[in-house]
Amino acid sequence: MSGVGTVPAGERSRVVAMQNAGKPTIISMIDSFPADIMTDRTLLAEAVTACLECVQACTGCADACLAGMNHHPRHALASCVTTNLDCADTCAATARVLSRHASCDTSIARVQLRASAQACHSCAEECQRHADVLDCCRICAEVCFRCKEACDRVLAALG
Repeated sequence: MSGVGTVPAGERSRVVAMQNAGKPTIISMIDSFPADIMTDRTLLAEAVTACLECVQACTGCADACLAGMNHHPRHALASCVTTNLDCADTCAATARVLSRHASCDTSIARVQLRASAQACHSCAEECQRHADVLDCCRICAEVCFRCKEACDRVLAALG
């Protein structure tokens, strides 16, 4: 017989699912970590979310730029493709590092956050050069700026 206030084992997943209904997975995962983490959980969730959105935007923008090479000068878009892919890879690594909290080395998190902030800055600038020609570049630049800001906020919180 279970005590008052306990949830039978079979019901736990249903209760957790109800508690997390409507809550993004990233926030649920960070909130569920059973110990202290490197910084404010909301800031961290915002940074991980921004990094993952940046991965998607940069990957999509690189793909669209490749397709756009049929209609625009290749040399103009080649740098955009490379910068997008570099930013996507950097932000993917940062999202993974920020998602690991057990025995977290904040010095590694800081390096990754700085790398993503720089990659996002470079990518946003490159994409802005093409924003009047390709809408994907305008969108990507906006996402990169938001990601840079999210990374900078976590860096400031880490001190």
